[in-house]
Amino acid sequence: MDELAALIQDSFELDPYDDSIFIFSGWSKDRYKYLYFDGDGFTMLYKRLDKGSLQWPKDENEVHNLSQQELRWLLEGLSIQ
Repeated sequence: MDELAALIQDSFELDPYDDSIFIFSGWSKDRYKYLYFDGDGFTMLYKRLDKGSLQWPKDENEVHNLSQQELRWLLEGLSIQ
Protein backbone atom coordinates (compact mmCIF):
# COMPACT_ATOMS: atom_id res chain seq x y z
CA MET A 1 0.00 0.00 0.00
CA ASP A 2 2.80 2.41 0.87
CA GLU A 3 4.51 1.77 -2.48
CA LEU A 4 1.32 2.52 -4.40
CA ALA A 5 0.70 5.67 -2.34
CA ALA A 6 4.28 6.80 -3.07
CA LEU A 7 3.81 6.06 -6.79
CA ILE A 8 0.62 8.13 -6.85
CA GLN A 9 2.37 11.01 -5.15
CA ASP A 10 5.81 10.91 -6.78
CA SER A 11 5.18 9.67 -10.31
CA PHE A 12 1.73 11.07 -10.99
CA GLU A 13 1.97 14.10 -8.69
CA LEU A 14 -1.45 13.37 -7.20
CA ASP A 15 -2.54 13.30 -3.58
CA PRO A 16 -3.15 9.69 -2.41
CA TYR A 17 -5.12 11.11 0.55
CA ASP A 18 -7.60 12.78 -1.80
CA ASP A 19 -11.17 11.48 -2.00
CA SER A 20 -10.31 9.34 -5.02
CA ILE A 21 -9.96 5.69 -5.93
CA PHE A 22 -6.66 4.87 -7.64
CA ILE A 23 -6.71 1.77 -9.85
CA PHE A 24 -3.67 -0.17 -11.06
CA SER A 25 -3.71 -3.07 -13.51
CA GLY A 26 -1.30 -5.96 -13.93
CA TRP A 27 0.40 -6.68 -17.25
CA SER A 28 -2.10 -9.36 -18.20
CA LYS A 29 -4.98 -6.94 -17.51
CA ASP A 30 -6.91 -9.69 -15.74
CA ARG A 31 -5.98 -8.34 -12.30
CA TYR A 32 -6.22 -5.00 -10.65
CA LYS A 33 -5.63 -3.25 -7.35
CA TYR A 34 -7.42 -0.22 -6.13
CA LEU A 35 -6.26 2.05 -3.36
CA TYR A 36 -8.48 4.40 -1.39
CA PHE A 37 -7.84 6.54 1.70
CA ASP A 38 -10.96 6.45 3.86
CA GLY A 39 -9.87 9.12 6.33
CA ASP A 40 -8.64 6.55 8.84
CA GLY A 41 -6.15 4.63 6.68
CA PHE A 42 -5.67 3.08 3.26
CA THR A 43 -7.92 0.35 1.91
CA MET A 44 -6.65 -1.87 -0.91
CA LEU A 45 -8.68 -4.30 -2.97
CA TYR A 46 -7.09 -6.90 -5.21
CA LYS A 47 -9.16 -8.71 -7.81
CA ARG A 48 -8.34 -11.37 -10.39
CA LEU A 49 -10.92 -11.88 -13.12
CA ASP A 50 -11.71 -15.53 -13.93
CA LYS A 51 -12.78 -14.67 -17.46
CA GLY A 52 -11.98 -11.70 -19.66
CA SER A 53 -9.79 -8.74 -18.91
CA LEU A 54 -10.01 -5.06 -18.11
CA GLN A 55 -10.36 -2.74 -21.08
CA TRP A 56 -7.35 -0.82 -19.81
CA PRO A 57 -5.95 2.31 -21.50
CA LYS A 58 -3.06 1.64 -23.92
CA ASP A 59 -0.53 3.92 -22.20
CA GLU A 60 0.27 2.49 -18.77
CA ASN A 61 1.67 5.87 -17.67
CA GLU A 62 -1.52 7.73 -18.48
CA VAL A 63 -3.87 8.94 -15.75
CA HIS A 64 -7.62 9.02 -16.36
CA ASN A 65 -10.32 10.71 -14.33
CA LEU A 66 -13.34 8.42 -14.49
CA SER A 67 -16.96 9.04 -13.66
CA GLN A 68 -18.74 6.52 -11.43
CA GLN A 69 -20.36 5.00 -14.52
CA GLU A 70 -17.01 4.67 -16.35
CA LEU A 71 -15.52 3.01 -13.26
CA ARG A 72 -18.38 0.49 -13.21
CA TRP A 73 -17.90 -0.21 -16.91
CA LEU A 74 -14.16 -0.72 -16.47
CA LEU A 75 -14.61 -3.11 -13.53
CA GLU A 76 -17.24 -5.04 -15.47
CA GLY A 77 -14.78 -5.56 -18.33
CA LEU A 78 -16.39 -3.00 -20.64
CA SER A 79 -14.62 -0.22 -22.50
CA ILE A 80 -14.68 3.27 -20.99
CA GLN A 81 -14.76 4.79 -24.48
